[in-house]
Amino acid sequence: MVASTASLLWLGTLLPAHAEGPVLPPAAEQAVPMAVGAKLDHGRAGTRLSLDLSSALVAKAYVLEATDRVIIDLPEVNFQLDPGAGRVPAGDTLIRSFRFGLFAPGRSRIVIDLAAPATVARLSCDPIADGDPSRLAVELTKTDRAAFHKAVLAAAPEPPLAAAVAPAGSQSATTGSSTPVIVIDPGHGGVDPGASGLNGVLEKDVVFDFASKLAEKLQASGRYTVVMTRADDTFVSLNNRVKVARDANAALFVSIHADALAGAATVTGATVYTSSDKASDAEAARVAEAENRADSVAGVESAPVVPDVSDILFDLTRRETRTYSHLFQRTLVGYWQKIARLNKNPERAAGFRVLQAPDVPSVLLELGYLSSEKDAKTLTSPEWRDGATASIVNAVDMFFAPRQSTGSIPPAPPQHDGTAPGPGAQARTSAGEGPAMTSRDQPGPAINR
Repeated sequence: MVASTASLLWLGTLLPAHAEGPVLPPAAEQAVPMAVGAKLDHGRAGTRLSLDLSSALVAKAYVLEATDRVIIDLPEVNFQLDPGAGRVPAGDTLIRSFRFGLFAPGRSRIVIDLAAPATVARLSCDPIADGDPSRLAVELTKTDRAAFHKAVLAAAPEPPLAAAVAPAGSQSATTGSSTPVIVIDPGHGGVDPGASGLNGVLEKDVVFDFASKLAEKLQASGRYTVVMTRADDTFVSLNNRVKVARDANAALFVSIHADALAGAATVTGATVYTSSDKASDAEAARVAEAENRADSVAGVESAPVVPDVSDILFDLTRRETRTYSHLFQRTLVGYWQKIARLNKNPERAAGFRVLQAPDVPSVLLELGYLSSEKDAKTLTSPEWRDGATASIVNAVDMFFAPRQSTGSIPPAPPQHDGTAPGPGAQARTSAGEGPAMTSRDQPGPAINR
């Protein structure tokens, strides 16, 4: 297959407008407001968060509970702020932290994590000088739990996230593709920054740079059709990421992330996760719990899609898919160890929502730990990124090549411990490397959907 037949497709989310307000000129006719400063003021009455803007805008605020948050919805804003601006020193009685970013095309959002129930006493955007500069101010006052719950119920409900959609023509490009469709999923994005590392590095930026380089290399090979779940620094819900893979009829889904551990600067190396009803160990459970909170971090109330597990065909499909996922996990670990560091337990499994497609082999790759000085330096290195993405391309080639020619499962390369597991080998347990593969999980024919 020549390189020109491969394609790189960018899929995003299309969301309806949330707040009603004055009719604004078309986006092309107005400049995107820029936020250039943020400040917190504390007083007896409460706490005031203010942002200095290049021009006025219309904002809407409402509250959510479990966990307690204030959501400020805005038109698109160019946040020229220090990523660490939202870290609030301990002791504030109302605000734990706040974050900001692009929530969807044309829409930005500020999410304020509350330390105690609070109400939005005033939301304003007033001029601060002659001309356009304005100041957005959010004034919070403490309230009791009953009043806060009443405010949550009274708030206008957040419209459901629309299904992820592709640019015109891209669905037909994936549906009729003669090459395997691979979905690359850069974790987090927009108002959801993910983990924060040393020197202010953010997970959403690290994984997007890595995923973009990986997609570029897969595309250049001419052997695959590549789809990205996000094309820029925009939030995409967990359910929509899964939907992108299923709608594209993906043959493989790879979600890219980076971890961080407070007080554990010596923990380093990559880990590859697969989906499992039961976590392989406590660390896998911790990571899955953190990643599954991504929608909540962005101020979105969503529930995982619950499949009908009583359906026999569904159960068989899911078992076969998990077998392929385990095999790609081992293949990837085998190639990764040749070029980059692995965690001491590099194969794990847990109930990741983003890996729940029952008919798409899926893995989640944690590149390393941004809390480690060694890993943080490595993960932001273009040279390292080039070598590490090349190792994933090799693993993808190994995974697909035998199946494309014979319809069989590809063999795994030698493992990090020197063994060479075959398709019927038992996977190591939580004390070792991941969930055991039973005789019922043995590889079957290629998945046809």
